[in-house]
Formats: sequence, structure tokens, C-alpha cells
Amino acid sequence: MADNLNRFSTDAFPGELRAAAWLQTLGRIGVACDFPATERAPLHGCASVSVSSRSSVFAKLHGSPQILHSSQDAVGKRNDVVLILALLEGHGQVSVGPESARLLAGDIFLLNPQQDWRLDLQTAFTAIMVELKEAGFLARLMRTGSSDLNKVVTNFGAGGISADFLYSIGEHFDGLSPEDLGQMEASLTSLLIAGMARHGDAEESGDSDAEHSTSVQLGHLRRVCRSIENRLTDPDVSIGEIARIENLSARYIQKLFAGGDTTFGEYVKKRRLDRCRNDLANSALKHLTICELCFRWGFNDAANFSRAFNLEFGISPKAYRATAGKQIALHLQRGRPASNAAVTSEKRRNSRKVHGAASVVHIVAEKDGLRDQFASILSEIADYDVALLPVAEHGNLPANDEHSSLNSVQSKHHYIPVSDKTVHWGYFSQTIKPVVTVHSGDCVTIETLTQHAYDDYERMIKGDPGAESVFHWDAKGKSVDRRGSGPIDGSIYGRGAGEGFGVHICTGPVYVQDAEPGDVLEIRILDIQTRPAAAEEYIGKSFGSNAASWWGFHYHDLLTEPKPREVVTIYEIEHPTHEHCCAKAVYNFRWTPQTDPFGVRHDTIDYPGIPVNHSSIVKNYGVLKNARIPIRPHFGVMAVAPLLDDEVDSVPPGSFGGNLDNWRAAKGATLFLPVAVPGALFSVGDPHASQGDSELCGTAIECSLTGEFQLVLHKKKDIAGTFLDELDHPFLESETEWVIQGLSYANHLVELGANAQADIYKKASLDMAMRDAFRKTRRYLMTAHGLNEDEAISLISVAVDFGITQVVNGNWGVHAIIKKCIFDHPE
Repeated sequence: MADNLNRFSTDAFPGELRAAAWLQTLGRIGVACDFPATERAPLHGCASVSVSSRSSVFAKLHGSPQILHSSQDAVGKRNDVVLILALLEGHGQVSVGPESARLLAGDIFLLNPQQDWRLDLQTAFTAIMVELKEAGFLARLMRTGSSDLNKVVTNFGAGGISADFLYSIGEHFDGLSPEDLGQMEASLTSLLIAGMARHGDAEESGDSDAEHSTSVQLGHLRRVCRSIENRLTDPDVSIGEIARIENLSARYIQKLFAGGDTTFGEYVKKRRLDRCRNDLANSALKHLTICELCFRWGFNDAANFSRAFNLEFGISPKAYRATAGKQIALHLQRGRPASNAAVTSEKRRNSRKVHGAASVVHIVAEKDGLRDQFASILSEIADYDVALLPVAEHGNLPANDEHSSLNSVQSKHHYIPVSDKTVHWGYFSQTIKPVVTVHSGDCVTIETLTQHAYDDYERMIKGDPGAESVFHWDAKGKSVDRRGSGPIDGSIYGRGAGEGFGVHICTGPVYVQDAEPGDVLEIRILDIQTRPAAAEEYIGKSFGSNAASWWGFHYHDLLTEPKPREVVTIYEIEHPTHEHCCAKAVYNFRWTPQTDPFGVRHDTIDYPGIPVNHSSIVKNYGVLKNARIPIRPHFGVMAVAPLLDDEVDSVPPGSFGGNLDNWRAAKGATLFLPVAVPGALFSVGDPHASQGDSELCGTAIECSLTGEFQLVLHKKKDIAGTFLDELDHPFLESETEWVIQGLSYANHLVELGANAQADIYKKASLDMAMRDAFRKTRRYLMTAHGLNEDEAISLISVAVDFGITQVVNGNWGVHAIIKKCIFDHPE
């Protein structure tokens, strides 16, 4: 992850602080925000913000419906700043002054921070916004257009490349350094200039009588500058060559630059110096000497380059290269940084705005005004610092006991046996038909199966009607065809329907009557029992499988040959009906290529439920012969349906719960999940006999279990003012502890956008999960227990235990444990 990247989420803040915190974050890019009065859902926003080596601010934003608009703080400051908006997801309307247009995913608009603009985002959205500094030429192009709505045409040419470029920046945003962004900033500016020039040329082609008008002159200047940008590396570029390319006279081009009080040669030198400065600040080019960099951009003499650089920027190239990295890393230092003299610059005169054809002026009649307009295009203004203002202190929050409002209810009991008719394999979806409907307070017993049962058919499937129906697979078909959230035809890897993009067998879903988005579902785990084997030779025993697999943390860090390898260990649960029983290893085997009933070869465990041919493996008995593992049965997956139209991969956990793999979700514990869709649609799966924190090799002792649950619905109106009112993440409670689950991405389906289900496997880290766990813990202590921030931070450091939940589920987990006894001492 880039060192200067700042990640922000409203989830880290108590409800009453979220709006102010979100406004503060948007302020970094010169944007203000209003929230629709009719918006029922709580405000949600997350942002990744990074500053380039040239002080431009790049931000990737996700949020709930809201209105972004120009900030009053931006008015009257600089006239060479351009705000770029690229909408990746969502839709709405953009307005600049009296003009407005529809805003759709894929659109790019260029906004003038000094104008009154407004973005009415009517749906949840994802966007890239860039506050582009030192963009005087681009800003001038915007102001000289016939419309204040500067939309970049993205279906062809430079505009289309700009759209792809911004989309790529968004895809790789977390890994881009300030130097990377500085390089991209220069390229992006050139692309947008080219795109605007193309648009300007199209507009001007219809004006046969406007040869001497300002708009035509500026159009010609755009084209000339575009040609110059493409030839800056050529030391022999000349005004004659550019004139020949653009079909203009050299004298006319000189007049264009004279309109801005400069010359062709001075402009070329300035642009080359800018490019050299950018390269000097780029650590990726530190292996190149200063001479090599200046020759790269068309300078023929290093001494002349050094003098010109010093005159332009007030510092030698060598000194600039030495200090650029320090300036970028300044925010990482502890203590007060050394003070620097303020950089001052002469204020430029404000140029007159051009509004449509009525504002066109001729050079002869308006010579002084034209000079201002051209000078504004070609001028460069000094940088200024961008900083996020410190968060204001807030008073204590009122304490609330989230359990005080829970009412006892008369419950009914339901039973869901496991079968091919009651499971969904490897995915969640709000479109799955519920298998049962319950009311708040009802109890439901749910049978679950481990997806690893086919590792030993004799011990975990044979003779069990429910398991046999789920795992049935022969050359004619599978009882449960879809296994994962991928395409049903297996067109990506050819593994099979669903492609194994999600692996867990989930029983359900359970429809909870009257559950609505904004409510909270409380899942009380009343009991858990292992599922006994049905085969005659194993009656009364229970078994599980542990696969040290290719997705495990260990896989590329093995000591002995063969490397890499996958190893499956079969465990027996000793005395499964006893309260303090253990598991012992029976045997293990190395995975060998298996061919499924459809004829597909699986060199690794790349698809769930592959029948293992035991004649093709070598079983090693006597493994872990002196070890007994105390079992702690729990469910790795407990989830409500996510708010997404598509199927959702069951592997990465999220705000909806899912594959949390926290062994504390055991008998006697209670899990709280925010409801996202009508009916909640609760499902349970991934049963474990035992697991250690981290689930390091990729799996636990995967063992079929049956659980008894009580489902209690908390309506939003009944929990107002309590911690549950703001709950937007899984929250686990036991008799003695509160367990708060942090994830690399608290809500990856929103934060990572359309490619979330692929990108989550590439971008997760324990640092991010720890940060999320800390923020959620701080928020919980402030909201539920009335602590102020300083009190919460001190308590976290001296009394809260953090642990690694798992490092194998794509969205990595870190949990925080708060012991209830800490608050058992009222004054």
C-alpha cells in the first residue's frame, strides 16, 4: 500500500460524528456535501485519499446517495485548479450554474472550483475525483468553451483513453505512490487537454467567419500545445515543424504565444523544465543521472539546463532531487517538523470569463483582455499545502445498554434438515428462495454439512441421506449444480458451475418476518452438536477434515519437499457427546490430481466437493499420535443476505457477516448482524469442530454440525439511541466478552466497487484489518459505554486484546476482545 495513502470510512465514527468527518474528508479535494432530507438509510462514505508529488489530490470515493457541491473555501484562491470527476458506478445529475446534464457511470466532467457546481448523486456511487494543481492551461480551455458543462467525450479518442486511464488509477489506487501519481498526473493532463482540444476543434469547425476571433485563436493554441507536448523529447523541435504539422504559419504561432506575453521557445523550455522536475521527484528514476533526465526531455546542455531550472524554481536540480523525497515523507515523521519559509508568488490578475458566443472578442479590439486570457493559459502558479484539519473535540456520548430494550417473546420451534433442497453452495444472494419463515423470538434447529466431507466418503457421507443428496455427483449431473458465485457454465476456468468462487455449503436461508433494512438480527447460539457418521463401521463416531491447501498462509513457505503441496488430515472426534471431548488425527494424505465425474482434472483443491478417489492416494497413519485437540464447535459462516443483485462469493466476510471464522461464535454466544434486505435471509454453514486463531493452513477441522438458534429481531425504531442503532458490522457477544470483528475492508462489496469479489483477494492486509478493528472498538466504547475518545484509546491499550481471526479468507480479519468485567464496577 502506498505510504501516503489515507483511508477513511464513516463506519469508524459514532453516528453523530459521521457527517462532520465525511465533510472534512471531502474538504481535502475542495468539495462540500449535503445529505438528502428524504434519505432513510444512514450516511455511508469511504474514501482513499493520496497526494501526488506535485501536490494534486487524488481520491477514490464510495458513498450513499448525497449531493456534492463546490466549496466556498475554494472560491477566490487559485484559477489554475481543475476538479476532475469520473463516475465509475451510480447515476445522478450534474449542474454548473443554470446548466445541467444527466450523470451516468462512465462519464467524466471537468469542474471549475470557483464556479457554483453541484452533483446530485441519486444512488450509491463510486467515483474518482482529482483536484488537479498547476493545470492553468486546462483550466483556460474550460473557461473558453461555449458551455460551463465541460464533459469529456469518452467514446473515442483521447477522451476514451482518459476514461480508461482514470478507471485504471481507481483499480490500482491503493498501491500508487506520490511519484506514481505525479507521473500519471502529467499524462492525465495531456490526455484531457487533447480531448478538450478535439472537442474545441469540432465546435469551431462551423464558424467560417470567425478566423480572427478569440475562441478560434485559443483553439489553434490548444492544437499547437498538443503538438508540442507530443514532441518535448525531440531536441530539434522547432516552430517551423509545428507550423507545418498544424498547417499554420510560424508567424501566426508566434502571435499566439505573444498573446500570453511569452514566446514559442520560452513555452517549450518551461514545459521541458516541468517534465524534468517531475522526473527528479520520482524515486523510480533515481538510477538516472540529472544529465540523463535533462537529455531525456530535449535539453542539449546540462549546464544551461541547471541554470534554467534554478531560475524557474529557485533551487538547483540536485538540491530539488535531494529534498523532494523528504517533502513527500514529511507526514510520516514524529514530532514537529522543521519550519520552512513560506513560498510567495506574485498574484496573477483574474481573467475575464467567457460565456458563449456573445462573449467572443477580437484580438484587435480587446488586446489587453486577450493578453490576460492567453497569460492565464500559459502561467504557472506556486504550490500550496493541502492538509486535513484536525477533528474537533466532542463531548461524551450517552451510555446505552443495547440489551435493555430486548423483550422476551413466546417462541415457536422450527427444524431444517440438510438436503439438496435446503442448501445453497458457495454464495449468498437476496434472490434465494427461503426454506422457512420465522417470527422474532422463534427457535430453529439447522443441520449443516462441511464442504470437505468427500475427502473421506466412508466416514462423512456414506449412508447419510442428507449428505448423500447434497454431494451426489455422477456423469449425468450434480444434485447441487451451482457451487460458487461464478458463471453457471464454468466458462472462466472450466472447473464447473459457479467455478468454486465460494465454497461453503450453507443451509437456509431463513426468512425473518417483518425484518427490514436498518433493523438488526440477533442470533443466539443455544446449542451445537456434531453430526454422527452413518456408515455401519463408524456408527456413533464423528469425523472432520483439515486441508492444508493452496490458499493457506503457509503454502509458499514450506521447508521440505515436495514444494508446494496440499495435505489433508482426517480427524475423529472422540466421545462427541461429552462436554470436554477432543479430536485426534486418524491419517493424512497428500492431494494427488483427482478427476471428477464430469472428466475434469483437478491438480489442486480448486473446486468444492470433488470426490477423492482413495485408490489414488497414500494414507499415512500414526500422524499427530501424541496430540489431542480440545474441540470448540462453532460455525465459520453465519450471514444475512448482502444488498447486491448478483451472487456473492461466500469466502470473504463482510458487513453482512459471512465467513468470519471466529471460533468464539460457539454455544452460548450471540451474533448481531445488520439487516440489509427484507426478511434478513439468515444462512449458516462452514461448521468447524475446532480452529485456531488465524486458520493458518486454510481450513479448520471441517466437521458437519447441527445448531440450535434463537432469532430475535430488533426494529430500528426500538433501538434508537443505542449502539445497535448504528451497527453496520458483525458484533459477537459471549457471557464474559464482547468481540468486535475488524476486516481489511469493512464493507468490501461497496469499497472496492464492481470488481470487489476479485480485488478483495489482492488487496487485503493485516494492517488494514487491525486499523478497522481499532476504529470499531473505539466507536463501540464511545457509543455503548459513553467514553470519550481519550478514555477509549487508553482503555483499548491497557485492557483490550487483539487477535488474528483469519488470514485465508480474502478479506483478512483481526478481532478485539473486551472483557465485560471491566465495566462491573459502577461508582
